Amino acid sequence: MDQTIEDYDAIVSTLQAYGDGTARGDATTLAEAFHDDARMFGQVEGHRLDVPIAEFLALAEKWPADAEGTYAIRVLSVDQAGDAAVALVAEEGVWGEVSFLDFFSLARYGDEWKIVCKTFTHTGGTMPSE
Repeated sequence: MDQTIEDYDAIVSTLQAYGDGTARGDATTLAEAFHDDARMFGQVEGHRLDVPIAEFLALAEKWPADAEGTYAIRVLSVDQAGDAAVALVAEEGVWGEVSFLDFFSLARYGDEWKIVCKTFTHTGGTMPSE
């Protein structure tokens, strides 16, 4: 591994931007964290959400995760080699009671780390109705 403190901090900063944008439903902040061609894959209560990231941004804008004031993320691990990285992130208190584990793939573009794929699993709570 050739991970440096600067790389780790930059990766975590990108993941924090994800969390901040998700919490507030801020599509602009989220778009800065993701590569334009990123995708999301996962399943919630039997429904697949395998979508281009633009669809996730629209969902996040419609339903900010911190609507109940309970949302928190925690970076559980980061592994990085060269211009590639993977991270495991826990999300809790989404819309009050929902939890997820997210697996992010990231790539370095110039001096920036971008999320290129989000794969997630729903680990608890009931999704809100529309």
